[in-house]
Amino acid sequence: MKLKVCGMKFDDNIKQVAALQPDYLGFIFWEPSKRFFDKDMPNVPGNIKKVGVFVDATIANILEKCKNYSLVVVQLHGKESPEFCKELKNRSITILGREIEIVKVFSIRETFKFSILEPYENVCDFFMFDTKGKLPGGNGYTFKWEVLKKYPSTKPFFLSGGIGLEEVSKVADFLQTKESKYCHAIDVNSRFETEPGNKNIEKLEKFKTMLAQFS
Repeated sequence: MKLKVCGMKFDDNIKQVAALQPDYLGFIFWEPSKRFFDKDMPNVPGNIKKVGVFVDATIANILEKCKNYSLVVVQLHGKESPEFCKELKNRSITILGREIEIVKVFSIRETFKFSILEPYENVCDFFMFDTKGKLPGGNGYTFKWEVLKKYPSTKPFFLSGGIGLEEVSKVADFLQTKESKYCHAIDVNSRFETEPGNKNIEKLEKFKTMLAQFS
């Protein structure tokens, strides 16, 4: 089970989190976010995948950020269509000389129409399931993971939405279920913060250690 720490913002904190060796570090390029990232990128070990988080951005803007920050994964939180995802992937090869990985995010509350996923199957590398709220991500509470019992795909997915240290036992229970079979990574953010964008290293380290025991 892989770990993604999202909403990174401050240089020293980025270095501290990177020292814990999560699999992914997420940087938000959506200006209304309190975790909006618009500065120079500190050195991050090459084995940690840098993820750019976007909300209805243009392909040109996304690829510019990928180039400037050496992003290898793009996480799409808006209303991006399957056609948009396909064009983004194709143009990444042409413009960057490499194919980026695409994570398409879908928000869930009580129920979810999984038929929505089908058009994205061949144009995305991963799905992400987050909690539906007022904002695109970062709402700080979980959705009912039981909904994923109806997951019809074999596409690996990220589990997100209000996961904190207090949810460790819940995550452990989830990882024992059939619906967790294609869960690729756990995505954490606001529940580990001392302020928006600043992560509590002690809590993150404890969560990562406990996650390794259960996965």
